[in-house]
Amino acid sequence: MPKRALAEKRPWLLASLLAGISYYFVRDGQIPGLYLMAWKGAGVALLALYALARHKGADSRQIAAVMAFGALGDVLIELVLEWGAVAFLIGHLIAIHLYWRHRRARLSPSQKLAGIAFAVLIPAISFMLPSDRAAAPGVAFYALGLGVMTAAAWTSSFPRYRVGLGAVMFAVSDLLIFARIGPMAQSPLPNLLIWPLYYFGQFLICTGVVGELRRRSATA
Repeated sequence: MPKRALAEKRPWLLASLLAGISYYFVRDGQIPGLYLMAWKGAGVALLALYALARHKGADSRQIAAVMAFGALGDVLIELVLEWGAVAFLIGHLIAIHLYWRHRRARLSPSQKLAGIAFAVLIPAISFMLPSDRAAAPGVAFYALGLGVMTAAAWTSSFPRYRVGLGAVMFAVSDLLIFARIGPMAQSPLPNLLIWPLYYFGQFLICTGVVGELRRRSATA
């Protein structure tokens, strides 16, 4: 790869890692709210810029849009929970469209079973988690998009142990959010795990998709 490409494009990925990892350590500090929200959104927003810089094409713009709506959700969820959920859901729908267009030609029975399990179990478990049962239908509606996105990622032709695994990590992060308003309300685990699972899940999704698109372009 030309040195110019390394100098101009890889820094977006490094900047994303710095923002995403450092946010974990400052999120409970005394930083003013607006600055902290911007810091939170920066990690995934920079992944969107990375995708646009590393590959030119409709697919890379689509995964960049997924990251952009994720970053918007990161910020909006701090203001109004429902606004953040809508932004994330839009991102899931865009991702589903991308993964479906790049679905794997042949799936083993276990891979098909895993896809069905993600699509069914993620919304089902999400529905059962909130202590406030009035909130459960809305949670399940959002989780239906999350579950289908995870299933589509797992059964796509993108690298399963990057894109598929990243989607699973994203889903587990959201399940922990729902558990925090339910059976794990007193547990420290959600607070410890939600952000690392979410951010590195997005990181794996973005770099996995972009890396595969670049590989296909090079061999076309």
